Order: sequence, then C-alpha cells, then structure tokens
Amino acid sequence: MKRKMLGVMALVSVALMSASGLLLAQADAPKYQEGVHFEAIEGAPVRTDDGVEVVEAFSYMCTHCATFEPYITSWKQRKPEAVTFKRIPVVFGRSSWELYARAYVTAEMMGIADKAHGELMDKIWKEREIMRDMDELAAFYAGFGVDADTFLATSKSFAVDAKMRKDQRSLQTAGVRGTPSLVVEGKYLVAGNEAVANYDVMLDVVDFLANRELAAKASRSAAQAPAEGGDAED
Repeated sequence: MKRKMLGVMALVSVALMSASGLLLAQADAPKYQEGVHFEAIEGAPVRTDDGVEVVEAFSYMCTHCATFEPYITSWKQRKPEAVTFKRIPVVFGRSSWELYARAYVTAEMMGIADKAHGELMDKIWKEREIMRDMDELAAFYAGFGVDADTFLATSKSFAVDAKMRKDQRSLQTAGVRGTPSLVVEGKYLVAGNEAVANYDVMLDVVDFLANRELAAKASRSAAQAPAEGGDAED
C-alpha cells in the first residue's frame, strides 16, 4: 500500500513539475512569434540608422486598404518618434493598380503624396469616383498645388520609372503577396492571417517588432560607446 501511495505521489510530482515547466516556458515565450504572426525576410538590407522604418504596401484599388486607412492614421499619431512611416504602392501586374501606383510615386516626388492620400482614398471608396487615366489623376493632384501638365510630364519621367522599379523589387524581396501588408525595418513582413485576424492585432505585431528593434539598436549603441570616464579611440 505504501509503495502504491509513493508511486502515485511520484507521478503527481512529475505532473506538477511538467506543468510548472510548461507555464515557465509560456511565460518566457515572446508575445508574437515568427512563422505565426510575422515572417522574417531573407536577404533583408541592413539599416544602420538609430530609428526603425515601417512600410505599408498598399493600393488605391484595394478595398481592404481603404478599410485599413483609419487604423494606420491612428497608429501614426501614437507611434514612437524614432519609428518612421512610408507607403509603397503595389502593382501586382494589374494595369489599374500600376496607374495609381505611378500617380502616387509622381505625387511623392512632387511632395504632395501624404497631403493628398486620404482624400484620394475617400474619392475612390466613399464617393465612388474612379479616375481611369493619368490626365484625370493629374487634374485631381492639381488641387494640391501642383501644375497638372508638370504632374503629367513627371509621371512619364525616368526618375518615376526608376523609383517604381526599385519599389516593386523591394516588395518582391519582402515577399508581399497581398494588401495591406506592413514591412518592419526591411526585416519582417506582417500580413493578415488566422493568427493576425484583424488590423488591431496587425499593428500590435508591428509595435512589438518595432520596439524590439529599437531596444536592440539601443543596446548595440550602448555596447559600442566608450566606457564612462575613458577616452574614445583616435
């Protein structure tokens, strides 16, 4: 009888230890995990500045991007100052997407992309007004202080062509397959899936990754700084 009780007690002890170990492992696990909530980008370029860059891959032709716009606008107002934000318009081989991507890049080069962005998204998805050629888009952007003819000429320029090629290559490198998607520091791709079920979660994953990158950069900077009271190398 005693042996039986000792055996039961031993099994209970093992079970408790296993449960305790599992709880500790869960406590140590990061809030979001690679391969579940985000993907690491192979061959990502190394950024050497102290800040962290977040890129939204979007299209004016994407209804989900229109839905996402209030979320990203709110996030931009609360993001850390060291986190910078930019947009890259996706083409995906679609002529209508390419038209709006070219218009966005043109507006970006002329310094009015951010100012016009929300209004263009609203015009398409709230007012249901689609602009079907660059002439109509040039007329729209003329409302933001640029000359329509200059906008048209710029849209056909080598500089816009080169930037569009560069932007699309960067999206391909990041593995962007849908919109909206977010790229953090060129290293991580965050997109909707079963584990990232809504835009609040998507942006929380972005915050998690951005804060982790900022902490890592601060740690490296501290390690590279001269010891207090010492002299820097010549």
